[in-house]
Amino acid sequence: MRRPVAVRVVGPMQWIVYPALITVAATIVLATPVKVFGLSLPEPVIPMVLAFAWPLIRPSIVAPLVLTLLGLGLDIFTYGPLGLWALSLLAIYAIVLASRSFLIGQDTAVLFVWFAACCGLAFLLVYLVRIFIDHNAASLLALIGQVVPTLLLFPFANQMIERFEDGDVRFR
Repeated sequence: MRRPVAVRVVGPMQWIVYPALITVAATIVLATPVKVFGLSLPEPVIPMVLAFAWPLIRPSIVAPLVLTLLGLGLDIFTYGPLGLWALSLLAIYAIVLASRSFLIGQDTAVLFVWFAACCGLAFLLVYLVRIFIDHNAASLLALIGQVVPTLLLFPFANQMIERFEDGDVRFR
């Protein structure tokens, strides 16, 4: 006789809404003008973690909409051109979604390489668009100062993928 298997259903509140709210709060906290030992706080692009993790967890229609809102909010918050970060976050989402069948079940090192490549592509896209708009290249040191803290957020993306990947077996 077969015993019923309990299915842990993970709703959109757990893997979309709560992480998006945490991302907004962390972005606001890290943007405060606080100096520690003469250095200001790093300002990583935290929504990149979600843009990388969400298509690996479960393809959804809601996730790109939330990423668009997060990107627009980041543009407004940083006084950037409206839609620039939304475009780059959606580009990451599309690339990871297209390569989802390859990335599911891969080792953490492979996921980090893909995360770094996606972050590099997103920052390159933003950098080139800003050169086109401003007619002036931004400082490469400032760019590296934002890329490195963003890459250091990979453990959060990996933890999120591991936590929610098997959350609902109906989508396998």
